[in-house]
Formats: sequence, C-alpha cells, structure tokens
Amino acid sequence: MNAPAQPARADLRICNAAQTAALIDFEALMKALAQAAAELDAGAIRSPERLVVPLTGGVLLSMPATANDIAIHKLVNVVPGNAQQGLPTIHGIVTVCDAATGRPLVMLDGPEVTGRRTAAVSMLAVRRLLGRTPAEVLLIGTGAQARYHLALLGAVCPKSKIWVRGISAADTEAFCRAAGAVHSQVLPCPTGVPDAAEAVITLTTATEPVYGEAARAGRVVVGVGAFKPEMAEIGKTTLDGSALYADDPAGARHEAGDLLRAGIDWARVRSLGSLLANEPERGRPAVFKSVGTAAWDLAASRVALQALGLAR
Repeated sequence: MNAPAQPARADLRICNAAQTAALIDFEALMKALAQAAAELDAGAIRSPERLVVPLTGGVLLSMPATANDIAIHKLVNVVPGNAQQGLPTIHGIVTVCDAATGRPLVMLDGPEVTGRRTAAVSMLAVRRLLGRTPAEVLLIGTGAQARYHLALLGAVCPKSKIWVRGISAADTEAFCRAAGAVHSQVLPCPTGVPDAAEAVITLTTATEPVYGEAARAGRVVVGVGAFKPEMAEIGKTTLDGSALYADDPAGARHEAGDLLRAGIDWARVRSLGSLLANEPERGRPAVFKSVGTAAWDLAASRVALQALGLAR
C-alpha cells in the first residue's frame, strides 16, 4: 500500500544582507513599526522576553514573535572574540512563517533586520516627539548601529545636518569620510553637543554616560547602544529632567542600564505605542530608550513580505 501523497512544498526564499536591505524600505518600515507598536500594546502581537543561551565563545539569543498574519523567530549569535579572527561579532537569521499554516516563507539576514528596524524606531520616536524631521542630529558612536542610523538619515532626512562624535578623533574622521557616500552633510563633532542639535542619538556600549547635559526643551535624546544593566549612555541629570519613553518598557526594566542606574520611577515611562497614540507635549525635553523587541523584527518582516509579493 502506497503512502498518501504529500502536498508540494514551496521553496523557502533565503535572502542575504544586501537582499534583505533592498526589501526593507525605511519609510515603509516606520509605518509598519507604528502599526506593530499599537498591536503590541493591545496584545495582538505576542513577543516574550528573549532567551539567552551560552555558546562556547559567546551567547545565542532566541527571540520569537507572533501575530495573526505571520510569526517570526530571530536567532542571533554574539561572539565577541570573532573580531580577532576578522569575523563579524554578530551572526543571525530571521525566519518568517505564515501564522495560519506555520509554513516558512522567507529567511532574512538577522543583523540587517535588527540594524534597520532599530534605526527606524529611533526616527519614529524623534519625529513624533519633535513633530517634524530634525534639522540637526548628533550621533554619538561610530559602530554598526551608527552606520544603520546614518543610512536611515540619508534615506529620510537628506537635508538634515548630521554631527558625529566617536571614541577618538581618528574614529570620528574615518566615519565622516566614509559617510559621504550616504549623506551629504556629515560633520565631525570632537567635543560637546552642537547647540542646534534637535536629536541626540547615543550608539555606544559605554558603561559610563556619554551624554549627561541638563534636559533641554526642544531636544530629544535617544539611547540605543546600552543593552545590559551594567551599561549606561545617558546620565541621571538628563533623565530626571525629561519625559521618559521606552520602545518596550517591560524589557527596559531588565536591560536599560541608564534608567536602572538613575533609579527612575518606572511609572513615568511610557511605551512607543502610547507615544504614538497620544499627542506628546511638544517642546518638553524627552528621552526615548530603545532596548528592542522581536515585535519590531516582525514589523520589518511584514515589509519584506510585501516587497516580495508574499503578504496576505
């Protein structure tokens, strides 16, 4: 007796970093993130706390999220010692599945998805808090996240002036030279903060604050780089004088070292979904802390599926 025939399986699309980037337009991504933020607050996206499992040389991070249309699972391996071998510190994939059938649809490059959605979350918050695109932005940091934020600024803020401050003058100059291919107005900022900077985005793995100025009306500070309790980029003086937001307040309670060190009142911290749903007090100093959630990877995956013609 012959076994019953199995239905044919569609080929799983596998996209490398360049292909993944081409599928995820920044403006489309910000719209998808706004929708995902509302769904996350309403419970329509389920995004549990990420699982951290030791590797021989680092850690494996498992981050799933599900919604009514799709489910995603991001696996990221972080191996700090890779740099000594000329290899990337982070490797990862995002598997995107149909929620109704569980069928895998596409596999995206994990670092590319993470970098693009993180930068888009920053700009979504900045635009909402300022009520406009910032005319001048200071990026503190010259690593991978700084490059993704610059790519976003080149795409959605081509007329803005971008200041950059790295760990050293050499790092800053090198970053600015390379940035010419992405944005026409990128300038080094060796010390301090430009007076006209309307947005300051910290993109470092610092353990001591790299920005600690008094809260200033009309300026939004976004903390991106510090993702462990022992890290801190934004000082207590800034935090105490600002309205506080976090993309994922639940995750921030465990990961936002800046906020934890400052001993902030968590009742003051509103979510990205709340920020987008309720008009903020424009002109008031604000800090937005980004810690990340797989819900944002799900939003990016929706944009990729749309571009591939696979969205339901």
